Amino acid sequence: MTTMPNAESTTRTVAGGDLATSAAAGSLEDATLRALRDGFTGNPRYKLAQNAVTQTTVDDVALDRSVVVGIDHTFSHHLDDWPATNQKQSGRCWMFAGLNLIRAGAIRDMNIKDFEFSQNYTLFWDKLERANYFLEAIIESAGKPIDDRHVCFLLDRPLDDGGQWNMFVNVVRKHGLVPKSAMPETESSSNTRRMNGILLETLREGALALRELRANGAPMEAVRAAKGDVVALIHRILCIHLGTPPDIVDWQWQDKDKAFHRDGRLRPCEFADKYVTIPLDEYVCLVHDPRATSPIGRTFTVEYLGNVVGGERVVYLNVGMDVMKAMAVKAIKRDEPVWFGCDVGKMMRRDLGVWDARLFDFATLYDTSFGLDKAARLEAHQTQMTHAMLFTGVDLLDETPRRWRVENSWGDEGGQKGFYTMNDSWFDEHVFEISARRSDLPADLVAALAEEPIVLPPWDPMGSLARG
Repeated sequence: MTTMPNAESTTRTVAGGDLATSAAAGSLEDATLRALRDGFTGNPRYKLAQNAVTQTTVDDVALDRSVVVGIDHTFSHHLDDWPATNQKQSGRCWMFAGLNLIRAGAIRDMNIKDFEFSQNYTLFWDKLERANYFLEAIIESAGKPIDDRHVCFLLDRPLDDGGQWNMFVNVVRKHGLVPKSAMPETESSSNTRRMNGILLETLREGALALRELRANGAPMEAVRAAKGDVVALIHRILCIHLGTPPDIVDWQWQDKDKAFHRDGRLRPCEFADKYVTIPLDEYVCLVHDPRATSPIGRTFTVEYLGNVVGGERVVYLNVGMDVMKAMAVKAIKRDEPVWFGCDVGKMMRRDLGVWDARLFDFATLYDTSFGLDKAARLEAHQTQMTHAMLFTGVDLLDETPRRWRVENSWGDEGGQKGFYTMNDSWFDEHVFEISARRSDLPADLVAALAEEPIVLPPWDPMGSLARG
């Protein structure tokens, strides 16, 4: 444990007794505190700012009106004509964004106005697979001390709502999909906090039991049997909270032209095969990590980042921002939305549904400058990917993007009925990844995908999960 350096102490008498004070180097002394107070109270600009912010939200005070009125909500390329979805009080943004990406093709194929795949169905299977993935990691790391940093990381985050693109593909590939009507939302799927608390307690208790078995020399057969008991309990809890996933879907519908259609009885994987109209296996995850330790044109993976044992591992290809934007534009021109991950809360106005790199003038308000660039923010843990959404449009001027249309999954109250506008300046600073077709990439980047990825530790910010 780090201790403060020793220093001579002085004692002064105050009402009620003696108060010991330290003259340790680096302490805030009375003279310093008086100077800070005098410096603030003597500056009329600071007093004006104080008066404003103590009565009004800081975002309202710092909002740059010139930026807001300069944002137009029309786009040269605009895909969506469907309503926004709502993940409610859950961290399933990555899952909603993935399902919203593939529902666009399903809506076209079925010729209907609106359709949603069941987000509760994919939540169920992700939770169960994630629990099994965590328990296998506990077994693999059982030889390490309980206070080893890797073990601490695992026990700190056994399971949550967040995820990544490759994890979405894993769930769809293994368990298929069903329409929302076949497994609708429940109280716990729309508000996951209490259910997650029970799952975390169950998994941590199970993890300690598995570690004890390994420490006592139990054979792997016995350890895996004990793990099976924990998985069975997790399955029971999930069924109680989310319902039992259907193994057959009896699907029929009426299209926009009043024509009736019937597919009959389909298994979830058959339903997915029929209505996922994009080649999911063709998609790769592109990231923009500008840190000097992350070379452009290399692939990366993160220890313990995944959800399905034996499934596709999470692999990123680090590219320049120009490549990422070019891939997004190419997809939108092909009438395909684009799944992306970002640090959503930075420079965002939710009610207006806008993002801009200079939306709030905090520098003027606080009489300072905020000089960290994207790489430095990653290094200082000031940023990471927190949320996933869809690009459903782009405004191009001379083939250069000016702004992007975004389908969020926070309902229809914010922005333009749930659709937001992102100025291109914000893309540069706060977008971290997109999914893109391998076939759209230039040859050198396709070749880079074949290389063995650099392995990052589990606590690296590039291992963050979209859970906004």
